[in-house]
Formats: sequence, structure tokens, C-alpha cells
Amino acid sequence: MIARRSVLLGAIAGTTVAGLGIRSARAEPVALKVSHYLPPNHTFQRELAQWGESLARESQGQLTLNIFPASQLGPVNRQFDLVRNGVVDIAVGLHGATPGRFPMTDLVSLPYSSPKAGNNSAMTSRRLTELAPSYLAAEHAGMKVLWMAVTNPLMFHTSKRQIAKIDDFKGLRVRYAGEQFAQIIPLLGATPLAVPPAETADSLAKGIIDAATFPYEACQSFDLGTVLKYSLEPGVSTATFAVAMNPNRFKSLPGDLQQLIDKTTGPAMAEHFGAAFDASEKAGREYMLGKGVQISQLPDAELARVKQMLASLKDKALAELEKAGKPAKALLDAYTL
Repeated sequence: MIARRSVLLGAIAGTTVAGLGIRSARAEPVALKVSHYLPPNHTFQRELAQWGESLARESQGQLTLNIFPASQLGPVNRQFDLVRNGVVDIAVGLHGATPGRFPMTDLVSLPYSSPKAGNNSAMTSRRLTELAPSYLAAEHAGMKVLWMAVTNPLMFHTSKRQIAKIDDFKGLRVRYAGEQFAQIIPLLGATPLAVPPAETADSLAKGIIDAATFPYEACQSFDLGTVLKYSLEPGVSTATFAVAMNPNRFKSLPGDLQQLIDKTTGPAMAEHFGAAFDASEKAGREYMLGKGVQISQLPDAELARVKQMLASLKDKALAELEKAGKPAKALLDAYTL
């Protein structure tokens, strides 16, 4: 009897130890490495930090984010590769930084393309996130898209002369990002130059470029108000981002942490983030005015001419993608609905 009781107690003790071992392993906190190329004062940094705080709070400290801004882990055009290759767990990638790699996603950046309900970032970011699983999964193979983000339309900002008519674009050397602006700028008579965002202010100051395309919030983040004199409204084309996670890293997490990530991302997060983008855009415009930048609008007749000149880009993009067997028209129709 004593021997039998000893065996039973040993089994119970073993079970208890095993249970403690499971709880101990589960109690080991998880810190996800997050990379982006934007400065520490940018909306992305602030919103990612807030998301990290939310994850830590809801997981009782089990899940946290270690965020590395300002290209500490790689330049803008390497962000998607960093997350796909597992160098980082999550990254913020700018689609326009790798021309030709995301042609379907680039459709939403066609000139003056936005949902009928509005072109504010809360609207466009949510809509693109909703459509991504159906239309953009192939372009983001090897990544789990947490949410998409769409900027407010980017404007032309100049350091030397004001743009009051189409002819004023001629001869300008314009910093750009993205396939759409690479095609827009030559049609307007200017020369596109690919300059990394962080190098734009220096390039403007040294006269390497005469103008740049940015939303107002980015102008403030990169402190361009000190080297720019004029901004032209309305914006022409948006820039898109994906906040992506390495799928193998996601699968390695305990089920409750996977559920937490899914619960706090997706369309609702995209809309929340877009609203923060919108607030930053308003603040960025005020910043530019405070720096003495003159903001002007193209006359209606000139704006109509610009839209007519750029209309061919839509037909060209749709034709090329449809010929390649991609549902380009369906995506753009669904996005602009």
C-alpha cells in the first residue's frame, strides 16, 4: 500500500511539475522585432508604439514590440525583404520603394483615384485592407499583411518657383517615390529623380532637386518646411504601405497571442491608423504655413488639363495587368466604389 501510494504521489508530483513547466514556458514573454524606415516623430512610430502598449496590456505583458525606426535595420526598399526573410518579425513597407514589384497595389495610386466616399486616409486605408486578401495576396506572398495604409494624396512642393500653370513644371527636377509618380512627372514636363526620403531636405538645400512629392505629414516629419517655399494643391497620387508580419513567426506564437494580433489589426486598425494619418496631415499643413510656405491651388482650367493629360495612365495600367491575367479592373472598381 505504501509503495502504491508513493507511486501515486510521484505521478501527481510529476504531473504538477509538468504543468508548472508548461506554465513556465508559457510565461516566457514574447518580444517582436518591428522595423520601419520613418523618423521617430512620424505617425507610424507613434501608432506602432501605442499598438505595442495595447498588446502588452491585453496580454498581461506576454507580448511586446521592440520598434526600430529610421532605417536602423535596413533602408526603405529592403523592409519587405526583412520581414519575408525573417530578419525581423514585423516591418512597414512602402510599395513605391520597389518599383514594378506591386503593380496591382499601385493601381490605387493612379492619379486622382479614391473611393467615392472620400480620399481621406481613414477611408482609403480601411478599403484597401478589406480588398487585400482577395486581390493583393499574391503580391505579398511570404508575408502576413496586418493592415494596409494609404496616405492622403501627395502634392508637389517646390523650393524655387511657384507652380501656377502646367508650363511651370517644365525643367523641374522632382524627387518622387512610386511607379505612378515616375510616370506622372515626365508627362507634366519635369524630370523624376529617385531620392530617399531622409535625403530629400539635403538634396533640396544643395539644389540637386527643385521639388518633391509628399503629403503634408511627411513634410513635417522630414522637416522640409525649412527648404521649401511653395506647395501646390490638390494632391495627385497617394502612397501605400503594408504593415506585414513574417507568417512563420506568427504561427510560432501561442494561439491566444495569435488571436490578439488578429483582433487588433485588420480593417478596423487600418481605419484607426488612417484617422491618425489624417490628423497628422492637418498638423503638417499648419506646420508648412508656420514655416512661411505659400500654399496655392491650380486654377480649375489648368487642373482639368492636368487630369486629362494623366488619364492615359489608368488605361495603360489596366490594359497591361488585364493582359497578364490579373483582375485589375475589378480591384480598381471595388476600391473606387
